[in-house]
Amino acid sequence: PNTMPIVAFLMFFAIVAILLAGYPVAFTLAGTALLFALGGVIAGVFDPAFLETMPNRIFGIMSNQTLIAVPLFVFMGVTLERARIAEGLLDTLSMLFGRLRGGLGIAVIIVGMLMAASTGIVGATVITMGLLALPTMLKRGYDPAVATGTISASGTLGQIIPPSIILVLLGDVISSAYQQSQIDREIFSPQTVSVGDLFVGAVFPGLLLVGLYVLWLIILGIIRPQSMPTHTEADVSGSVDDRSLLIQVVLILIPPMLLILAVLGSIIGGL
Repeated sequence: PNTMPIVAFLMFFAIVAILLAGYPVAFTLAGTALLFALGGVIAGVFDPAFLETMPNRIFGIMSNQTLIAVPLFVFMGVTLERARIAEGLLDTLSMLFGRLRGGLGIAVIIVGMLMAASTGIVGATVITMGLLALPTMLKRGYDPAVATGTISASGTLGQIIPPSIILVLLGDVISSAYQQSQIDREIFSPQTVSVGDLFVGAVFPGLLLVGLYVLWLIILGIIRPQSMPTHTEADVSGSVDDRSLLIQVVLILIPPMLLILAVLGSIIGGL
């Protein structure tokens, strides 16, 4: 009988268990693979000669022009996190939407969208928004379930809104699968599915998801107003008038919008 599906499930659960034990991700993935390979050699179902191809495989991944974008996106996300752009965005947008019921939650969703479109990293967005927004939301009387759910939802926008690292990895897999299927059908066309195509296709679903999150907060504020109380103007904007607030919003949005246009514009444009 084919035992490969069973081995795959065992590897998955082993990786999860080791990660939950606190071991680093890199050592967990590599160590689990080597341990299962050693078990296969002992059981006589795995040829150790396959391990000799590992250096070539590593070199192939490092020279992949698509996957090389992953560490660069991570570096960009860490840089933006250190620049405290999210903190400025959250403060300004909370002033803008703070007079609305659920306005702080809407600000969190929008900041999560901008951070996702700027970095593509889920972890950085969730940690940043959790540290910045959660204490403020709880202090202003938000229900803990609503506050944590809003922050978690805003963080997951990085999975679908371009430039998502998941889409970059998925683009490499889909491109290889598409080319192989074309060869199997004896169609030798140079066309393939690029990461830019995936980015274009993910823009509308990502914006739709943001709109649904905002709509959910608005509806929740109507049917459960006690879960997200309104705030006085002093709590939200202090002495800032509407014109000064509008100028602050425009100024704070310029850096992330320029970055989004530069990154997505260059990728979708074919650079």
